[in-house]
Amino acid sequence: MNMNDRIKRINELYHKSQAEGLTDEEKAEQARLRREYVESVRGNLRSQLDSMTIQYEDGTKEKVSDRRRRVEGEKKLEELEEEKKR
Repeated sequence: MNMNDRIKRINELYHKSQAEGLTDEEKAEQARLRREYVESVRGNLRSQLDSMTIQYEDGTKEKVSDRRRRVEGEKKLEELEEEKKR
């Protein structure tokens, strides 16, 4: 099922839920399709961002993917330090 078909089905299920309600099976399908859609959008956005480069005022450049990994690593270190303090 391509993305346009998924969106169409999500909309069909939404309109049916407003008009007459959904069965448990249809609710599960709706949740699955929404989750797949959001995952797809996030993946596409991440791919677009990862292909970009940031140029700082001093002229240095950094790939967004490298920056994201660096920032995520710094956050993990901060979390570990917080855990040690407890």
